[in-house]
Amino acid sequence: MRLIYRMALRLSLALIPLIAIWAAVFYFTVADQINDEADDSLEDYSELIMIRVLGNRQLPPLNDGSNNSYSITPVSAEYANEHPDIEYYDAEVYIPEKRETEPARIMTTIFQDSEGRFYELKVSTPTFEKDDLQKAILSLIVALYLLLLPIIIGLTVGIYNQSLKPLYALLNWLDGYKPGKSHTPVPNDTDIKEFNKLNVAAQKAVERSEQFHERQKQFIGNASHELQTPLAVLGNRMEWMLNSMNLNEEQMGEIMKMKRTLSSIVRLNKTLLLLTKIENNQFPDSNRFDIVPMIEEQKELYDEIYAHKELDCRVTLPTKFEVTMNDSLASVLLDNLIKNAYIHTADKGSIAITLENGTLKVSNDGVAPLDGEHIFDRFYRNSGKEGSTGLGLALVKAVTECYSLDLRYEFKEKRHVFSVTLPENETKEN
Repeated sequence: MRLIYRMALRLSLALIPLIAIWAAVFYFTVADQINDEADDSLEDYSELIMIRVLGNRQLPPLNDGSNNSYSITPVSAEYANEHPDIEYYDAEVYIPEKRETEPARIMTTIFQDSEGRFYELKVSTPTFEKDDLQKAILSLIVALYLLLLPIIIGLTVGIYNQSLKPLYALLNWLDGYKPGKSHTPVPNDTDIKEFNKLNVAAQKAVERSEQFHERQKQFIGNASHELQTPLAVLGNRMEWMLNSMNLNEEQMGEIMKMKRTLSSIVRLNKTLLLLTKIENNQFPDSNRFDIVPMIEEQKELYDEIYAHKELDCRVTLPTKFEVTMNDSLASVLLDNLIKNAYIHTADKGSIAITLENGTLKVSNDGVAPLDGEHIFDRFYRNSGKEGSTGLGLALVKAVTECYSLDLRYEFKEKRHVFSVTLPENETKEN
């Protein structure tokens, strides 16, 4: 989930208790205001009645159209002392005219006439239905929430999208960044201090990465180049020992083991040197040629080398398919793709090589998928197959990156499938 959507979701969830608290405060504020108005009206009405009682004047009729009602009850001095002078409360009262009960606000007060007699005056006025008010407020709050929610989320997403543009620009740049490849500087078109510092830090990290990458390339290239002569000398010395010295069978066996190990080191060294040359664009020349005979030649070569495995290799190729690229790099690409299939296919397994619609596919039997994220990394080996250096697919990746070709790995129907789009109408960029 994107950051702005997560923040918008959390904001919308946070609004629920906030609006609920606001609704409760609003309800009690409205109820208190209504009660205050009703209490003021009851006070005025009770004063009118008490004045008329104390002045022996005619009392107002009970059904005078004001919806107010009252009752006067004589009480004892003890009762008057035990009860507050004025008390307000809510209750249900019976309305004779309507023959039903309604909610009402009631005020009771105790007063004394000139002869010392105590009376309890109870006045009431119809008031609001609290349940109805609660339902009305709840429905209005729900409607308000449903109305505010999309507006707030929309505004939040829009504001955060605008505010986080520098961050997304940096993320997009990092997605396309590859060490050792040409790229534009880190985008830093922002006046926001935090994003500016982040972009500057990213630019410094990229520069350090480029320096380390360049030093690594130089080291591997120099080391591989310098190792060629001593490795060749060691190989010649071993050959001389085998041919010139009077060795017994055990000694010859040990030297042969050493020679096989040395051969693996020589092959690894040559591969690393080739990788360095590819990454340094030391194969600038490109020409147009038919790649089909090259595929057939590689297939025949590995059929012969791995004949003992009794593999079934089926080829589906057009009669002709021309590409524009360096023929040495094309040979490296094909050699490592096809060799990888032969090495990692079990005895009596099947291999398929197809070239259709400009895409070369090499597939072979498999048991489980490989690690798609690391399969093209240097020295990645899913198994310790003899003849595998862990650099073959790294070479394939280096060649495809050199020509910006699409290289993919899939595992479907219990088969490993490697596919490469060939540069039918493209020329290599220097």
